Amino acid sequence: MRYIVGLGNPGEEYELTRHNAGRMVVLELARKEGMGELVFDKKINALVGKGKIGGPAFAKASAGKEKVQIILPETFMNKSGNALKSIITSVKKAENLIVVHDDIDLPLGKIKISFGKNSGGHKGVESVIKAVKTINFTRVRIGISATNAKGVVKKPSGDNFLDFIIGKFKPAEMSEMKKSAKKSAEALSVIVSDGTEKAMGEFN
Repeated sequence: MRYIVGLGNPGEEYELTRHNAGRMVVLELARKEGMGELVFDKKINALVGKGKIGGPAFAKASAGKEKVQIILPETFMNKSGNALKSIITSVKKAENLIVVHDDIDLPLGKIKISFGKNSGGHKGVESVIKAVKTINFTRVRIGISATNAKGVVKKPSGDNFLDFIIGKFKPAEMSEMKKSAKKSAEALSVIVSDGTEKAMGEFN
């Protein structure tokens, strides 16, 4: 079983915000794989769904597909790890965990896959690390930042930082985000079926 967690904030007001890019990607994966509507699990305070995922090699072989559980914590970002405490109960289990989240250090449209990295200051990832007691899990980082004419990321700072990450994507940005979500969903399928290293080589 692989566990795929989309980080973000719950509620309609946050649905299309930059900080919810991780949730957007995981919802796109659920749609792509035909998992149906996610259901609320009161025990872990999260929306969950289960299904089977495989890459192109498994497209016609259901028996070869990997079981996955999708988890969207219904807590605010800095409490995301609470949903995982009763699920990821060992370091070994954490190796089957995939956390998808926004990354202000990456340009919109760019994704980066990593394993065994620190939080980089992301409060949701910090909460997950604290809950599962290890950094040894896979992360899919979703770029949300604009770039200048030279392609350098323009990161907001100070008071503008929070306004930016919880601000909604502009229409042109949302168009790019939808493309990124589709690409990221494909990357998740490759991670599940072929491993993190294979996905890194293909999508990083």
